[in-house]
Amino acid sequence: MLAIASDHGGYALKEHIKAYLAAKGIECQDFGTDSNASCDYPIFGKAAAEAVASGACEKGIVICTTGIGISITANKVKGIRCALCGDPLSAELTRRHNDANMLAMGAGIVGPNLAERIVDAFLSAQFEGGRHARRVDLMMAVEQ
Repeated sequence: MLAIASDHGGYALKEHIKAYLAAKGIECQDFGTDSNASCDYPIFGKAAAEAVASGACEKGIVICTTGIGISITANKVKGIRCALCGDPLSAELTRRHNDANMLAMGAGIVGPNLAERIVDAFLSAQFEGGRHARRVDLMMAVEQ
């Protein structure tokens, strides 16, 4: 199960991605928002990140207008490695090299078609381990 969340700026793209994933048989738990009415992205980004950090959801996708604020929020939750990606190659490499467990996108930056390709790349790539595992361990040790 994937956690998914957005603020008002990312609401339309979140709904598009939810439908896209549902058509592929991928289940999402939606942590809000539920409309395009103005709201505060930290509330929803934090909820999705906590679901991923706790293991309730395997990975997460968070969306705001730029992806910046909601990714910063998600990364404040211990255990989260949220990568802001605007292209499929970055999404693939953040999984392969950083074992990112959350993807952030900016709805004002990427459109629905590109977002689908970014999500596909993120979800299909596997962590390579090896030297990257050592680096991820060093990265996560910063939280301690």
